[in-house]
Amino acid sequence: MNGFETLSIEHIHAGTPMGGTLVYSPQGATFRVWAPAAREVRLLWGYVKDGSGEWRSTKAAKLQQRDNGFWAGFVPGLREGERYMYYVVGPVGGTEGLKRDPYARSLTFDPAWPDCHCQLVDPAGFPWHDEGFSPASARDTVIYQLHVGVWYVPPGRESGTFLDVVTKLPYLKALGINAIQPLPVVEFPTMFSLGYNGVDYFSPESDYCIDDDDPALTSYLTAINQQLLSVNPGFRTYSAGHMRGSANQLKVMIDMCHVYGISVILDVVYNHAGGDFGDRSIYFFDRKPYGDFNDSQYFTDRGWAGGLVFAYWNDNVRQFLIDNAVYYLTEGHCDGFRYDEVSVIKNEGGEHGWRFCRDITDTCRFVKPGSLQIGECWPVEDAIVRPTGMGGAGFDATLNDGLRDALRDAAGQASQGGAAFVDMDRIARELASPVLNGKWRAVQCAENHDIVRTDRGWRIPRIADAADSHSWYARSRSRVVLGLTLTAAGIPHIFMGQEFLEDKQWSDNPDDPQRIWWEGLTQGNKPMVDFLRFTQELLGVRGRLKGLRGDGLNVIHVHNENRILAFHRWVPGEGHDVVVVATLNESNQYDYVIGFPAGGYWREEFNSDVYDNWVNPNGAGNGGGVVASGGGMHEMPASARITIPANSILLFAR
Repeated sequence: MNGFETLSIEHIHAGTPMGGTLVYSPQGATFRVWAPAAREVRLLWGYVKDGSGEWRSTKAAKLQQRDNGFWAGFVPGLREGERYMYYVVGPVGGTEGLKRDPYARSLTFDPAWPDCHCQLVDPAGFPWHDEGFSPASARDTVIYQLHVGVWYVPPGRESGTFLDVVTKLPYLKALGINAIQPLPVVEFPTMFSLGYNGVDYFSPESDYCIDDDDPALTSYLTAINQQLLSVNPGFRTYSAGHMRGSANQLKVMIDMCHVYGISVILDVVYNHAGGDFGDRSIYFFDRKPYGDFNDSQYFTDRGWAGGLVFAYWNDNVRQFLIDNAVYYLTEGHCDGFRYDEVSVIKNEGGEHGWRFCRDITDTCRFVKPGSLQIGECWPVEDAIVRPTGMGGAGFDATLNDGLRDALRDAAGQASQGGAAFVDMDRIARELASPVLNGKWRAVQCAENHDIVRTDRGWRIPRIADAADSHSWYARSRSRVVLGLTLTAAGIPHIFMGQEFLEDKQWSDNPDDPQRIWWEGLTQGNKPMVDFLRFTQELLGVRGRLKGLRGDGLNVIHVHNENRILAFHRWVPGEGHDVVVVATLNESNQYDYVIGFPAGGYWREEFNSDVYDNWVNPNGAGNGGGVVASGGGMHEMPASARITIPANSILLFAR
């Protein structure tokens, strides 16, 4: 203990950030860490490979103990890329050994997980191109959820990466979404993961990174710079250094999303961490004796999803999580968060968990006012999205299962044949998420990562027709389900592959044969190509018709026996009226009388029947529009006789 020099606390002050942070005048780095029970915390750096190929530190010194369990020190001369670790000596009866920095911005890419090291990252060295970018408002947002590791795996690669997402951005731009929501991207200890077992919260997953020594990195650099210049020839291109390490490659992904006008909503897991923590993680960071999980510094003894729930009663634990969110908003330039299972935070954390929710939403809103904060809470409750000033948790929106389950069940009911009961009433009740006061605050989906995982639920085409997921029944019913998702009140959410009729459940294992069938598009599979066109053009109509993004929603007509639902969308105080008519009836309906909000001519803005065997030679429709010249109907002041194609969704606007 006495054989190490003690670092100075030069440049250490009340505002010194946690973790290892580069400073520039003079050049060096500050280090600050929280280890309240530790007897000593050393910093190890100057790592080199010895003759056996093992990494060894050549320099070590003690951090100085500060107030309230913090340790700090300054090392001159350090630069970006420097490897470092902490060596923590626990209390009497505890342990001692290496620990990774809980605030490490990047970890080295090493196949042997325990042997990876922390690396210093220069936040000022990245050439952002998003100065003029502004994310869409919540009401205008359409989310595309993907898993970086398996969404798109190029030929010859073992798994997808942040840079592979970049190469597919022209596809996403053409699709018409304006936000992506990757599953959690922080370091996890297993080979494959959904991302919900993360243990290093500030460091992006190295499996999603092209290694610095991989010759393919040069090819990615060239291709991505070509993409960048194709959008704006005046942009400064990335250098090889800008793409080294997982932190930089995540930044490239976020930056390029912004270049294409797409925001990035990160999925963060603040209800629990870990599963397989490993001795060098934040688990028992100050190295108290193992035994009581409540002594593990950051956690309680409450288990969740294979890990442990955070100790929200501790101010420093709450601050760690808030710092993490602020880091991704500021240094990472992300545009918001999808908070995993805040119901666990609320239920397991009690008043302290609720306080944490309020603190983090208020902080993020202050740091980046336009950021979108989505809280997953089961059961859905309005308090989650109620402003903190009114006693709520302060999230902007929440995931919604009411419409999701109604749509999935209706597709399954319709698959039982023309005489089966289909609960259109249930869909009608859930279109505006009756639990929430703000209709736009519901995130609406029919598929997501939880629902259609291997060994869980089926994709919509399989539900719609279990015998043939590319049949007319599967195609047309899937169009109705996605169409209602995109025209209901709320924030639409599309799961990867749903836009082109992907019918397989998904797995987080890139080697799984359930991988998304991109080849279907490239090989011209007709049902998939046509369904992609349907999705693209309906998203275009949604973006053009303001009424579909307003708060106004009124069910005009619902009829279970006829399997027909009609509803009115508009912007209160402005108008922009849209009438949506959807059916899961297997036969065309002619001269079907529907109430309309006003008389006169209504353009048929969209007809899903056109997209079956594009352009559908046998499609039914209304010749481009209808005249609402009939008397009042369905408590509307006017009515029109319309043709409703089988298993279709129609949009009319003035």
